Amino acid sequence: MARFILASALASVALLSAGPALASQCPKLINQINAAAGNRFDAAAAEARGKAAEAEQLHKAGKHADSEKLAKEGLAKIGVK
Repeated sequence: MARFILASALASVALLSAGPALASQCPKLINQINAAAGNRFDAAAAEARGKAAEAEQLHKAGKHADSEKLAKEGLAKIGVK
């Protein structure tokens, strides 16, 4: 029984610590967009900055998968892989 409790506790810690690690991907992608499109004034850069702003709002709302998807679309608009 003690092993089961210990295994459950370790599994819970692992799951709880994985959430913030995955969430940190969003700001990194958003910063990449802002850095790459910062000095550009073309339509693609403006659209990418718009997607970065939307991705940041989704990140703040806790919708990290949607935020990451939108940020990756923004990066693709300006040719960053």
